[in-house]
Amino acid sequence: MLLGTALTLTLGGCLLSDQPEPGLDIPAAYRIGSRDPRIAEAALPKLNWWRGFRSRELTTIIEQARETNLDIAAAVARIVQADANSRIAGAPLLPDLTLDTSAQRARGSRNISASARDTNTLTGTLTASYEIDFWGKNRSALRAAEQSAVASRFDREVVALSTVASAANAYFQMLAAQDRLQAARNNLTSANRVLDLIKQRANAGTASALEIAQQESVVNTQRAAIPPLQQTVEANRNTLAVLMARSPESVRVRGGSLRGIAIPRVTPGLPSELLAQRPDIREAEANLAAANANVENARAQMLPSISLTAEGGVSSTVLKTLLRPESTLYSVAGGLTQPIFDGAKLQGNLDLQKGRQDELLQTYRKAVISGFSDVETALSSVRQTGLAERLQAQVVESSRRAYDISEQRLREGTIDLVTVLQTQQTLFNAQDALTQARLAHVQAIVSLYQALGGGWSPKPKITEENQSQPQ
Repeated sequence: MLLGTALTLTLGGCLLSDQPEPGLDIPAAYRIGSRDPRIAEAALPKLNWWRGFRSRELTTIIEQARETNLDIAAAVARIVQADANSRIAGAPLLPDLTLDTSAQRARGSRNISASARDTNTLTGTLTASYEIDFWGKNRSALRAAEQSAVASRFDREVVALSTVASAANAYFQMLAAQDRLQAARNNLTSANRVLDLIKQRANAGTASALEIAQQESVVNTQRAAIPPLQQTVEANRNTLAVLMARSPESVRVRGGSLRGIAIPRVTPGLPSELLAQRPDIREAEANLAAANANVENARAQMLPSISLTAEGGVSSTVLKTLLRPESTLYSVAGGLTQPIFDGAKLQGNLDLQKGRQDELLQTYRKAVISGFSDVETALSSVRQTGLAERLQAQVVESSRRAYDISEQRLREGTIDLVTVLQTQQTLFNAQDALTQARLAHVQAIVSLYQALGGGWSPKPKITEENQSQPQ
């Protein structure tokens, strides 16, 4: 593959001679992180990277989606079609053999000839035809079909990776909604508790109806936040059902809390060779190779075509003489066909294929550049969202401490309601922001794995015994 052989220079070395080089400068490692090769080796993600979140339910959902997802099934069907097209395209490279047998009985009109009689004719012929692929027209057509089949396999990987990322994100969004739902219920309980304290003070004559109304507004606000969060939980559960190709009624996703999700350690120092794992880039590379072969095929169609035809068989009027030497017949022919005037159809086809080739070249260049951009963005996002989560956790801790103090002083009657309202609202907002920060962090990790093209198989360890074996 192109990206696996010359990532530090340009990516055009493995392309065929008449295909333009992409002309891209590839760095040795991503900008974010160390360039130590030992660290880079440790940074390679595993094939089953989703297990790093340490959620048995998430693993079950993803593995079932990988087996039953309908988009993946459709991609597999496209592979079958591409393989069939390859076999069709390769057929002209082999001789075409046809066996033709016939038996005929005829009677002439005796009104015309009194000697007319019944006649039998038995014939068996084998015809072989072959087009000499002198200019490589058929070979290039086969190569284009084979590269398209390769591209269809990478397309299946693209769909599978997208399905896994979608399942992980939907599951995390459901967990985040459940966390926010639980926080809203806890906040509602806390707000009701403060409301009871204010009512007690009102009965004692130390609180006004305005203060009761203000706290009732807080209670109602927290109660109104619950239904949308419940809807979000159900919507993401239904999304997971679709990804698993099941009806929502048959899916039972328990969920839980984002706090129970482990955060995989993302080691810095990822090598740029990881870009070769991205199935979308490898698909673009295969499509570019297919376009190159189509250009060769269009050019060869403008050159002479040489074909050979041979026919042999037996023919007789009676069955017992059918296999005798005198019943043998044969013919051999050769032909050369040269297009002279076709209304510029062949030239138009060549121009069409060249335009398609240039389009896929630009698509390939964009895929490579976008790949690096996606990884750099994901690496930065993982680092920044992790920092934001830690800082937001500190905000929640200080906000909770302030709220606990204000509630205690409210019980003691040494603080006004305005301060209590401010501290509880600050705490409620901080808790909600922490959940969303945690969701952004885990989704950033999913985006990083997706940007890297999934996971890598571990490299085989080289032992002294393996090194001593002859090559």
